[in-house]
Amino acid sequence: MIRIEIPGNKTLELEYLVLDFNGTLAIDGKLVEGVKGRLNELSSKLSVHVITADTFGTVISELKEIKCHIQVLSNGYQDRQKGIYVNQLGSKRCAAIGNGYNDWKMLRQAALGIATIQAEGASIKTVKYASVVCYSVNQALDLLINTKRLAATLRR
Repeated sequence: MIRIEIPGNKTLELEYLVLDFNGTLAIDGKLVEGVKGRLNELSSKLSVHVITADTFGTVISELKEIKCHIQVLSNGYQDRQKGIYVNQLGSKRCAAIGNGYNDWKMLRQAALGIATIQAEGASIKTVKYASVVCYSVNQALDLLINTKRLAATLRR
């Protein structure tokens, strides 16, 4: 678990990290450099879940050395499927990271939603429901590793 006290705001007690794959952890189906080490570090504190449409069919091979749960979505209403997944884990104990239109519900449902804007860009609807926006997935993961950064961003 990660506990983050945010001055003048809520205290987050996170048990789960739910992430999109393509556009977030991977670009064109290939894992972004630096993600593997960060996710493995976070997996000692959080249960890591990757939920994806797996557009390029590479999620299993790209994440084989990372301690995480992988959920490949069925076609249709993937935004709804991701939101349901976060709710089933316990939304008040989830952080979620994504970029695409199908990520907006999981970011809205999670106690902490982080949108990334990388090579694929980001859906404005997903950005709207994020608590924080980062230029890279590594920056987003670093907020969970060095939680004082997150507290500084979200303080009132």
